[in-house]
Amino acid sequence: MQRPGARTARELLTRYATLRIAHAERATERTARGLEEVGRALCALTGAADLDTAVAEADAVLAADRARRGAARRDPDGGDALSLAV
Repeated sequence: MQRPGARTARELLTRYATLRIAHAERATERTARGLEEVGRALCALTGAADLDTAVAEADAVLAADRARRGAARRDPDGGDALSLAV
């Protein structure tokens, strides 16, 4: 199975976290329904059977993306390719 894109994973995880906080502060039918919807979307995106696994998989996608982008910025000598000049 192809891994989901980092942007989509980030958007869904952000939405999930926001809804979890809102639901913890004041549980409503709207927040509960939102959590169910984003949970299903995360499971569908990652191919996971349960939400905990889906969140872990989406987190792994973000970590891999950060590592890939970090490696692309390093110069061949192992340093940071970004200029420190001001």
